[in-house]
Amino acid sequence: MRRERLDDDDDVDGEAGHVRLEPGDLVTVVAPSGPVDADALRRGVAVLEGWGLRVRVAPCAGGHCDPVLGYLAGPDTARAADFGEAWADPEVRGVLCARGGYGAQRIIDLIDWGRVRAAGPKVFVGSSDITALHAAVARRLDQVTLFGPMPAGTALSSDPATAEALRRALFEGLETVSAPDGEALVPGTAEGVLHGGTVTLLATSLDAFEGDPPHGDRIVFLEDIGEAVYRLDRFLTQMLRAGWFDGVAGIVFGSFIDCGAEAELRAMLLDRLGPLDVPMLWGLPAGHGPTQLTLPFGAPAELSADDAVLRFPD
Repeated sequence: MRRERLDDDDDVDGEAGHVRLEPGDLVTVVAPSGPVDADALRRGVAVLEGWGLRVRVAPCAGGHCDPVLGYLAGPDTARAADFGEAWADPEVRGVLCARGGYGAQRIIDLIDWGRVRAAGPKVFVGSSDITALHAAVARRLDQVTLFGPMPAGTALSSDPATAEALRRALFEGLETVSAPDGEALVPGTAEGVLHGGTVTLLATSLDAFEGDPPHGDRIVFLEDIGEAVYRLDRFLTQMLRAGWFDGVAGIVFGSFIDCGAEAELRAMLLDRLGPLDVPMLWGLPAGHGPTQLTLPFGAPAELSADDAVLRFPD
């Protein structure tokens, strides 16, 4: 498949939109990737409803899976349609992804982005495989999106810090995100627009239209799960050779769950990314871990690796 070329009016410029929710707002839970466990989703929906939100569950998030490819929540066209219908509905204020897994990249080229863009910015939440959709939404709408816990995951309903961070991000906005046990792999401070996500998705999106990083100074957040150190080395090396890290001002590492020995992982990260000579913070509790703090992708950020904190001055 050829890489999609954007029309002149597709690459949105300007100040990123940042949407807040209020109690009583309607949000839709969609499943762009893997099949959704109904019990887990009910627990997550209960948390959202406890905050006063009205929650609608899109068809593919209703516990179904693709009849041929059981690792998908439904056929590509159906998952793409759920996403587009949710975003285009004028009553819906937020689109929340039920879970990750695999499949978001398969629907990006099937979404009616003209219709999505016409509907304007909305709250968008997801993580893991949803990394690809964060990048696509940012490229098309130039809006802030929330990389955070998902309703059918375990952290939202089991970890109070995770839930409170998402609640603040949805209703109030975030001023700071800190890493209580964080450590400066490379000391220093940096400023730039925050973006990134799961390394696997970032690397496998190279040369797709959403794979190009934002222009200007950037602070990159990186995390992953279930990848051996040598595989993460391979992905990062590919990204370095492709110029993906050009212009990076700082790097924040989230959780790396089941990714080999921590000492070897940290040594590899310093070997591969240390030559960039930018501040690097290790240990932010965001990503796939038991605590999954919410991060506003597309927002201006200030990183202090020494203080283990991200600040959002906007």
